[in-house]
Amino acid sequence: MASEKLTILLVGSGGREHAIAWRLAQSNKVEHIYVAPGNGGTAMGDKVTNVAIGVSDFAKLTEFATQHNVNLVIPGPEQPSVEGIQAVFKKIGIPCFGPSPKAAMMEGSKTFSKDFMKKHNIPTAAYENFTDYAKAKAYLESINHRVVLKASGLAAGKGVLIPTTKEESLAGLKSIMDDKEFGDAGNEVVIEEYLEGQELSVLAFSDGYTVIPLPPLQDHKRAYDGDEGPNTGGMGVYAPTPISTPELMETVKRTILQPTIDGMRHDGYPFVGMLFTGLMLTASGPKVLEYNVRFGDPETEVALPLLGDDSDLAEIMLACAEGRLDAVTITSKQAYGATVIIASGGYPGSYPKGKEITIGELPKDVMVFHAGTALKDGKLVTAGGRVLAVSAIGTTLREAVDKAYEGVKCIHFDGMMYRKDIAHRAFKYTEQQEKETGLSYADAGVDIDAGNLLVEKIKPLVKSTRRVGADSDIGGFGGLFDLKAAGFVDPILVSATDGIGTKLKIAQDCRIHDTVGIDLVAMNVNDLIVQGAEPLYFLDYYACGKLEVDVAKDFVAGVAEGCRQAGAALIGGETAEMPGLYALGDYDGAGFAVGAVDRTKILPRADLPIQAGDVVLGLGSSGVHSNGFSLVRKIVSTQPGLTYQSPCPWNNEKTLGEALLTPTRIYVKQLLPAIRKDLIKGMAHITGGGFIDNIPRVMPKDLAVQLNAAGWELPPIFKWLKQAGGLSAYEMSRTFNCGIGMILVVNSNAVDQVKQLLQEANEQVYEIGQVVTKADLGGEEVQVNGTEAW
Repeated sequence: MASEKLTILLVGSGGREHAIAWRLAQSNKVEHIYVAPGNGGTAMGDKVTNVAIGVSDFAKLTEFATQHNVNLVIPGPEQPSVEGIQAVFKKIGIPCFGPSPKAAMMEGSKTFSKDFMKKHNIPTAAYENFTDYAKAKAYLESINHRVVLKASGLAAGKGVLIPTTKEESLAGLKSIMDDKEFGDAGNEVVIEEYLEGQELSVLAFSDGYTVIPLPPLQDHKRAYDGDEGPNTGGMGVYAPTPISTPELMETVKRTILQPTIDGMRHDGYPFVGMLFTGLMLTASGPKVLEYNVRFGDPETEVALPLLGDDSDLAEIMLACAEGRLDAVTITSKQAYGATVIIASGGYPGSYPKGKEITIGELPKDVMVFHAGTALKDGKLVTAGGRVLAVSAIGTTLREAVDKAYEGVKCIHFDGMMYRKDIAHRAFKYTEQQEKETGLSYADAGVDIDAGNLLVEKIKPLVKSTRRVGADSDIGGFGGLFDLKAAGFVDPILVSATDGIGTKLKIAQDCRIHDTVGIDLVAMNVNDLIVQGAEPLYFLDYYACGKLEVDVAKDFVAGVAEGCRQAGAALIGGETAEMPGLYALGDYDGAGFAVGAVDRTKILPRADLPIQAGDVVLGLGSSGVHSNGFSLVRKIVSTQPGLTYQSPCPWNNEKTLGEALLTPTRIYVKQLLPAIRKDLIKGMAHITGGGFIDNIPRVMPKDLAVQLNAAGWELPPIFKWLKQAGGLSAYEMSRTFNCGIGMILVVNSNAVDQVKQLLQEANEQVYEIGQVVTKADLGGEEVQVNGTEAW
């Protein structure tokens, strides 16, 4: 079809559709464009014809398309997409530049889209969904922060209220759910936290795999100057915005756009068409306000004039529909664009129609796109609230805005109204930047304000780890710990330091950051407990290329949870933002733990030496823990079609990534009672090196351990790794923990007592081997028998 001339059916009647038809008509690949039902502007195009068919009349639309050899359908507004226009035309073999009915639910239901974002860890505001007015009202009355109220269904772009007081919130909720101001769209409401910052909109082409954003835009929703008055469908827009740096757009694509497209495909409804993402640039990074599944209006009236001259819109749209977007060229002009909406007096309330419109000669680089217009008796008249979109491009934003207003002066109809301050936020921002002369640390890529914000966000997490001997406060130059207050008599300090390893790559790929901090603590405190030491305090080190506050906060939340599980205080840490050393989105973590043990209680016990005949007990692991992930990742990469977002092969209730990110078990609290009763002679934490390398670290030189692998069942994750990787039993036992994360060596007479103490702590204990002499094993240090059971 790529070489065939296109006959296009464009569905819609607004300024967006006029702009799309205008740009499509410039393509030599396009034979003709039919617009259903169109407006006064689309009625005047040479290659464009209006068709008097409604946007939801699929029977007549398909009949017309068949009769006129249409070979590409473009739904403009959201309504036909949500109602299933793509599926209707798919049945008769006509490609559609637009989403499937399921994919369209990303706009059709705000509840659906918010739940999607939560599932795929896409940054957005915290929220609650309600279908019951009384419950929603009670929730509003119970909270003290500002909120945004969203009618979950379609409300023509107007179903969002931003109250400033509790009274306004309650009144707004009543208008949506009780008074049905937005009709059935208000049967369900989303109440989400109000985010502070500047808004940004990003239009991006997608074929379900590739996503290519256009220059970011900022629109003006309020009806009057100074962002005052009621919300509208949009009174003006400009692009690109001065706040959208290349680094910001890279972050948006990496953390929001590509994960959205990937998530939709993985969930079974790949997105084809134009994804419109509304963002808020918060102090902790960009967050999604909402998704639309079509071109925005009036955003389209700026975006398409800025599309590069070598970019063919028809070719791009067809490539999206055919799944080959990576094969076409999409560029943008090195210019700025601005659009001013001219509306009917009274909009967004009631307004008159039928007012005659006159348009004089327009300046160069100024375009007028029709929205609410019609031809009546050969005259152009008003037929809607937003009547015309006057767009202009220029070499600077000021030039583009000034040209647009020059264009507005060429237009007249009775009662016309428009905002006179389009792009005012951009000009204010630019003026502020010009006052701040000279380079700053932020210009070098290090954001001190973000670091300070992170400290404030994690202070409550740190305080939650408080224990005797430590105050668990942060923000100073170091942490303090009082050993005497902790109750030790003749203490020896024991320290450990470790990292997380390449498990971090999976966390970053899956955008799940609140479990690897637990791994970090576990890898350190488990190394303390095997020496008989009670963990006292912990310090973490977090290094990144660009500090993303919410990611770092989630990481530290995991560290704090690990400290709580271990009974250790989180007394300090370091956050290092190092652009150029780490790539955007990459981070690493390391930890340092200190514990104490009374001098006579150090393990292995000198006064209770390990001997041949001692019993080896094993404590169950939670999975791979935090070692061997280079091999895990290698195995995953060899499996056709398998990604970390795929259903887990051994547990289809989770994704593979979620299963692999199960955190390392922490064995501290359950082991301390047996240690304090002098029942354990030695312990080995089974980490990198598996049984083969870790157990000899605690054994006397002349002794060895013989393990029976049939003494416990190999967990499903290890069975899968063994089979998928074709691993030998020896490779398994020297790389992974194979389901046993901690080894205890105890006297045979103490086995029952140790088991009882551990079982009282809800610990699964396995009797898996015994201590023998090296001579018994022919000089081997560890022998693992019974692996045929694996």
